[in-house]
Amino acid sequence: MVNQVDPRFGRGAATGMGRTGASAAEYDMGLRAHMLSVYNYMMSGVLLTGLVALGTYASGLWQTFYSVNPATGAMGPNILGWVIMLSPLAFVFMLGFRIQKMSESAAQMTFWAFTVVMGLSMSTIFLRYTGGSIAFTFFATAAAFAGLSLYGYTTKRDLSKLGTFLVMGLVGILVAMLLNFFFQSGTLALVISILGVLIFAGLTAHDTQKIKTTYDYVAGTDMAGKAAIMGALTLYLDFINLFTFLLNFLGQRE
Repeated sequence: MVNQVDPRFGRGAATGMGRTGASAAEYDMGLRAHMLSVYNYMMSGVLLTGLVALGTYASGLWQTFYSVNPATGAMGPNILGWVIMLSPLAFVFMLGFRIQKMSESAAQMTFWAFTVVMGLSMSTIFLRYTGGSIAFTFFATAAAFAGLSLYGYTTKRDLSKLGTFLVMGLVGILVAMLLNFFFQSGTLALVISILGVLIFAGLTAHDTQKIKTTYDYVAGTDMAGKAAIMGALTLYLDFINLFTFLLNFLGQRE
């Protein structure tokens, strides 16, 4: 997943000012405002992606980048489709590596552009799954995400070691997905989906705690707004991946 802002660019954990008396109250208010900003960005991004995906499908725009192979009769992305599918990765790397040099407004525009491109990329799920199963999976994902993120925010347990294990599992899944692209095994696809759900469930809790901890380093600095955007991007990716893996085995095929 995308890392939050490097703590070296903040003022350090001393920002908490010991969390006693008025300082503790101010810290808590600031933390709540920061987390609210993260969730507002994240939820708005998910909503925008959903609207773009639905609009692209309903308008038939998806046909410009998703076509039928005349030789095999199978549907798949054309050159433009591959560009759209791979573009979100470029946005993630741009934010991840250039966030400290970007202005907050530029970071915001990049984030919104990323969610729009993700919507274009995800529009074809309506070709593969029924609308009812997509809606059911979305609300199931939202409920699970809310519970997992709340756990990550409130737990006193250090989840950093769990995060290392989950990232290793994520790398394993990416390798398995690449292999299954060639072998097309239904059993392997099911195993990947189940493991994907478990991994991104854990990452949701882990990343929420990490975003909360990052606030100590960016509170009161010019990095605070950009840290909120990066936190939103991280949770957005957790949500979208959790939804996608759940849809793989909960969704009803068209």
